Amino acid sequence: MFLCRYLSLSRFQNHLPLRFRRFLGRKTDPTVDLSTLHENQTNRQEKMSRLDGVEHKTLKVNGINMHVAEKPGSGSGEDPIILFIHGFPELWYTWRHQMTALSSLGYRTIAPDLRGYGDTEAPERVEDYTYLNVVGDMVALIDAVTGGDKAVFVVGHDWGAMIAWQLCQYRPEKVKALVNMSVLFSPRNPDRVPVPTLRHVFGNDYYICRFQKPGEIEAEFKNIGTENVLKEFLTYKTPGPLYLPKDKYFKRAENAAFALPPWLTQEDLDYYVTKYHKKGFTGPINYYRNIDRNWELTAPWTGAKIHVPVKFIVGDQDLTYNSPGAKEYINGGGFKRDVPLLDETVVIKGLGHFLHEENPDVINQHIHSFFHKFL
Repeated sequence: MFLCRYLSLSRFQNHLPLRFRRFLGRKTDPTVDLSTLHENQTNRQEKMSRLDGVEHKTLKVNGINMHVAEKPGSGSGEDPIILFIHGFPELWYTWRHQMTALSSLGYRTIAPDLRGYGDTEAPERVEDYTYLNVVGDMVALIDAVTGGDKAVFVVGHDWGAMIAWQLCQYRPEKVKALVNMSVLFSPRNPDRVPVPTLRHVFGNDYYICRFQKPGEIEAEFKNIGTENVLKEFLTYKTPGPLYLPKDKYFKRAENAAFALPPWLTQEDLDYYVTKYHKKGFTGPINYYRNIDRNWELTAPWTGAKIHVPVKFIVGDQDLTYNSPGAKEYINGGGFKRDVPLLDETVVIKGLGHFLHEENPDVINQHIHSFFHKFL
């Protein structure tokens, strides 16, 4: 799902982030008429694509065709722009509540499918999913929607938060202010190559290590079923390290009921399933396969700080907030040291990792109240 800040800490073994413990449900039912299922899902996803007047377009950015969802504000041409950057396993659709609410307040809201996701092009090479590639996409997108001469507001979550931190490091002049959620800033540690360190500490079955070999985890996800995989990811709310020993996943009883939480409807899930069934998981997982390459490429930014105004929001039930070292980093001054323009860290009681979907009204208020200061 993401790589958090543990590799930057000096006492590595005592500051490891936690991932999810339970994982993945039943195998697909071979008796299901897949043609009917796919037709029904396609009809539903077309309905969801037209949600609340959201407009869809394909833009050529940084050499790829990118699907971009947009909901205009007043339509005056001068509306402040918010760029929303999603994480794993999400899509532009994860921002549906924010786009609806904030466009009604006069913002022009933009939410792309990141490269490899949804209706955006998925380059074949693993090495085309580095920080530099994806930040390059975001810079080109900002230029495309602003004419190249304006900064935008940015909101990020999960991997989207990590991309947003990097965007602020490389091109701070492109960002008016940032609201990041769930994933703290992670200063580069020049002494720790990430994946070998994780493998040494956790072993080969740790989920990030299991994601490294191209094609392997994708084949296992296919066997389990796209809907079951997405259900487990999107509804996860219990901190814990994730181990994926082959054919021995932690999973619920074969016939156990799996009720969706109130904030995720079956229609919502169907939209995700349709897109991931069509595109697969390879593009999104390729982000993990570039963790070490990112570490190599970002050597020039060792010690760099974030010089953009920031509000950080996290749920107190989020695995990231409950990772050893996270609260100390926030409360002990480390976060403020590395992000000098940090305005506020907001910890919301009762919310988990997908906080912007769990309680969108609260999140929308926080985003607007912060960005309004810069209008």
